[in-house]
Amino acid sequence: MPGIAPSQTVHTMTGNSLNRSMSVWHSLTLGFAVVSPVVGLYAIIGVQTTVTGGGWFMALAICLAMQLLVATVYAELSSQFPVAGGAYKWARQLGGTIAGQYAGSIYICSTIAMLTTTAYTGGSWLAIFWESPNDGGGMTVLWGAIFLLLCTLLNLAPASIFKLVIKLGVYAEIIGSVGVALLLFFFFRQHSFLELFQHMGTGTAPSETAAFLAALAIAGWAFIGFDACSTTAEETRHPKRMVPRAIFFSLLIVGTVVLFNSASLILAFDHGTLKNSSNTFDPVTPLIASSIGDWFEKPFLTIVMIAFLACGASVVKYTSHIVYAMAREGNMPPLLSRVTTNRIPRNAVLFTVLLAGSGLVFGLNDNAVATIIAFGTGGLYAMFTFTTGIALFSRLTGRWNPALGRLKLGIWGLVINSLAFIWSSFELINIAWPRPYAVSADAPWWQLWAVPLVLGSILSITTLYILCKKRMQIK
Repeated sequence: MPGIAPSQTVHTMTGNSLNRSMSVWHSLTLGFAVVSPVVGLYAIIGVQTTVTGGGWFMALAICLAMQLLVATVYAELSSQFPVAGGAYKWARQLGGTIAGQYAGSIYICSTIAMLTTTAYTGGSWLAIFWESPNDGGGMTVLWGAIFLLLCTLLNLAPASIFKLVIKLGVYAEIIGSVGVALLLFFFFRQHSFLELFQHMGTGTAPSETAAFLAALAIAGWAFIGFDACSTTAEETRHPKRMVPRAIFFSLLIVGTVVLFNSASLILAFDHGTLKNSSNTFDPVTPLIASSIGDWFEKPFLTIVMIAFLACGASVVKYTSHIVYAMAREGNMPPLLSRVTTNRIPRNAVLFTVLLAGSGLVFGLNDNAVATIIAFGTGGLYAMFTFTTGIALFSRLTGRWNPALGRLKLGIWGLVINSLAFIWSSFELINIAWPRPYAVSADAPWWQLWAVPLVLGSILSITTLYILCKKRMQIK
């Protein structure tokens, strides 16, 4: 079968199409905001230290290197198929309608779980910023809902306002990550670089091997979301050239910042201090305030909050565009494919936020929240595995000819694709693997098996939907 022509994926500007108003800089900043070094690192540093004990820097570096391979496959696909929906659309294009249906179901569910997680953590940071008592339960849900409302308003606002907030978010990320890291590294560093690789296996994990594998699984959260650039391809000018760059460089830049920031934190504080602070929701602010000064606490929290809002708003945009793309293809209600006069998929945005908001109810149970976080990460790695797998199969069988795309990697494309698929498969299994030492002692059995259970349920429901749809068509 000959390679699929890129022209087959081009959509004309209809009443349900989007407005090409995003430059490569806007696409890059969107990906940067979704991956977010502040959200990615500050959300996992506590659990990393608690479970592994320390020495998790190498796990971060390995995870970044392998995720860059996945990002390269995504860049190669987007250079040929620059359409809204990203990986969902690629799966449908290369694997057919049924493959697209499975991909879309996994994609939407995992990104909504990602949004719920971002709202849960962002809402908790809002509570800290306003010095509101937040002992969990109803207050957690309330602050998470407020956070989601702000993200919704930003997505329904004119494009100029959204772009401004994302730009501010990038600046906040630079100050909160790079700026603070530079201060800690040059003025408050206490240890040699060997400290980055010590203390592995001194946490709750039963051995160094178990601790390292857990560190890889936890690190996965810090490097998801780069594919957001591909879901907004129809809003990006010159997408075949610009979107691949945005995908790769957003992850590369964020990953570099995450590594530098984590190294600075580890080198600036005693191991015992880091370990003790990991038992709190916010292990970072007290540490930084104790080094730079108490006066810096409020400005730092402001920086973190702007970064979280930019990330949350970007995740809403990211997820709603998947919903929009699926609705346009007839795999979700057509109502969700409608756009406003300003070319905003408002119905898809509201649908996305409503589902994510429903997930916040699980915030009444801390164990359930941990399950959402685990699935948000595991679900997206399932999507990485699905996408790189279908790309590899299509490449080997002739269903996809990468040479027709703008990004031409030659034989290296096959090597990178193979390694990306192997890594994604491994990391998915690693994230899904039950770890009693990574959850509370009284956690129910289903929480340990959350990722395979939820993924299995999604696949089962999708299969039932496909079968019912076929039966109705026959009748």
